[in-house]
Amino acid sequence: MEYALITGASKGIGKAIAEELASKGFNVLLVARSEELLQKTADTITSRYTVKADFLALDLAGLNAAQNVYDWVRAKNYAVSAVVNNAGYGLSGPFEKYTLEEHLNMMQLNMQTMVGIIRLFLPDLHQRKRAYILNIASSAAYQAVPKLSLYAATKAFVLAFSRGLHQELDKTGITVTCVSPGATDTDFPNRAQLGEKGMKAAEKFNMTPQVVASMAVKAMLAGKAEVITGMINKLGAAMAWLLPKSMVEKTAMKIYE
Repeated sequence: MEYALITGASKGIGKAIAEELASKGFNVLLVARSEELLQKTADTITSRYTVKADFLALDLAGLNAAQNVYDWVRAKNYAVSAVVNNAGYGLSGPFEKYTLEEHLNMMQLNMQTMVGIIRLFLPDLHQRKRAYILNIASSAAYQAVPKLSLYAATKAFVLAFSRGLHQELDKTGITVTCVSPGATDTDFPNRAQLGEKGMKAAEKFNMTPQVVASMAVKAMLAGKAEVITGMINKLGAAMAWLLPKSMVEKTAMKIYE
């Protein structure tokens, strides 16, 4: 039986994607830090859908996280046909507000672990008749965002890497899809330590994790290369391309001051 692997699957968009995939008939493998939340999510999925669910409690910011995930899947003899790299977080405020270790941990999770998981699972995905890679970026990937500088840069990496890999694998049975959500009703603002101004701005345009997950899974199954969720976010990406960069960056910075 084939499985979908989802990182950051204990809550928010990752949990919603796991439930959406389960509703489509995918067995699911859930990876995140909280064993308690993962257990609850797995129990919910198996009670609602006729699929199997297993989980691994693991800090995906660890240096060997990708290898640990892969070794666990191989030890369980699970056949993975879809890999969803959703785990990630941001740090808002001045770059100097955070220590080097804090910045490197975020980069490890947002970029290195994602790359590691994809590279390790690719040979297995090639064995499937049809396989999928779904990477979750952000609307912040489309411009520099002062006071959210490094996070936006990590998501720009996710987007560029995903698009390049999509073309590389174009003639294979594997598709690569990158989905860029904007403000979503998750724990991201708290983890990112957004100020009151940023919180209020996010609340105005929040989408639910379920809506984002539905769009993401639909795009993945259709083999689309890139999707921005929500008309406001699509408009923002277009304006970031059309308007002078300094204007866009100064406007974005005001949200996070």
